[in-house]
Amino acid sequence: MRDGLRGLTTRGRSFIAAAVAAAVSAGILGEKDLLRVAVLLAVLPLLAAAYVGRSRYKLACNRSLDPHRVPVGASSRVVLRLQNMSRLPTGTLLLEDRLPYALGSRPRVVLERLGAHQASSVAYTVRADVRGRYEVGPLVVRMTDPFGLCELSRAFPSTDHLTVIPQVTPLPSVRLPGEYAGSGDSRARSVAVHGEDDAATREYRMGDDLRRVHWKSTARTGELMVRREEQPWESRATVVLDTRAYGHRGDGPTASFEWAVSAAASIAVHLRQAGYKLRLVTGSGADVDASEAAGDGVLLDHLAEVRLDKNGELTTLVQRVRQRSDGGLIIGLFGSVSTAEAELLAGLRGNGATCVGFLLDSSTWLNLPAKARAEADHAHGAAALAMLQSGWRVIGVDHGTQLPALWPQAARGSQGFALRAAMAETVAGGMR
Repeated sequence: MRDGLRGLTTRGRSFIAAAVAAAVSAGILGEKDLLRVAVLLAVLPLLAAAYVGRSRYKLACNRSLDPHRVPVGASSRVVLRLQNMSRLPTGTLLLEDRLPYALGSRPRVVLERLGAHQASSVAYTVRADVRGRYEVGPLVVRMTDPFGLCELSRAFPSTDHLTVIPQVTPLPSVRLPGEYAGSGDSRARSVAVHGEDDAATREYRMGDDLRRVHWKSTARTGELMVRREEQPWESRATVVLDTRAYGHRGDGPTASFEWAVSAAASIAVHLRQAGYKLRLVTGSGADVDASEAAGDGVLLDHLAEVRLDKNGELTTLVQRVRQRSDGGLIIGLFGSVSTAEAELLAGLRGNGATCVGFLLDSSTWLNLPAKARAEADHAHGAAALAMLQSGWRVIGVDHGTQLPALWPQAARGSQGFALRAAMAETVAGGMR
């Protein structure tokens, strides 16, 4: 009741003021009929306050998002279901769902009334052009009585989250230069083709099955030897995303960093569909393994929230990748790097890894004068040549370049030799 009195509208307060004036006039003039009018004017807003104050605790709300995960630029449908749990019908309801600025303005929907135990659903759509994880809600409901004498607001505490993932672009199928790796007693070994004597063996360990004892090797070495476990062959790949703030240029959805994030998502999804066991490492600290159970969702969720790191360094990124020496294929997406930083990337070629680097010339995301453009091109060419000399297969990326057009260069072939020559000519021309 107290909350209902605080929610009296201007009309309700005017009724109370008129009731007081009528009661004073009735006392001065001695008119009993005027006193009855005063009582009526006072009772109406009080009843409205009691009615609204009681019904505000008898509402139930449920929100659903379809889908919960959308790519940049796509829309999601939000459905609100409001149910009247009381025996009395409600008045007009104004629904307002709170949204972050990136999802647009707050939607407002009017429900005329809800009968006893009646439910009604309303829907609206949201769209985001920027990656991220956004909170939808809480829902605010404003309730009024049929006469508009009292209005109360109630906020439902429940919220939902919409994840806006980077745009995933389909890539052409090409044969990548990755290597196979095993996951048993030894990472990789050749298949024995000359019979039982060529079987891979190791020393006997407590608990080994005696049926795996290899008697010929035992007789030859004088120690109990057992056959190694079969080595399952699998393709492994690591996608490395450079998040250094000073390595990228541009603002908003068209920035060079957004191109790199979208490319990382597209490559990760493509490799998983090709059967690779995938690992994602970012300069901001993420180190994610994509298991079959988790699917692409875990990778895309991390990429939805990855941000530029103002204090990021390539040294830290290289160390993070080398903490687990998986080998196989390494695909890096790097912003602009210096020659010294490019030489640091040679540390990723350990354990027989094949490295493919997409090197973004982030200066092309800016409008530079002719002299500054020539200096930026020279620095980019020198960095690319340093990576090539350290064993990387380098693919240059300029503003406006589409990933599907670049992807075939990651495959085996002569593209790398042509690029080496082009980079060497660029550097030589810059030095002249």
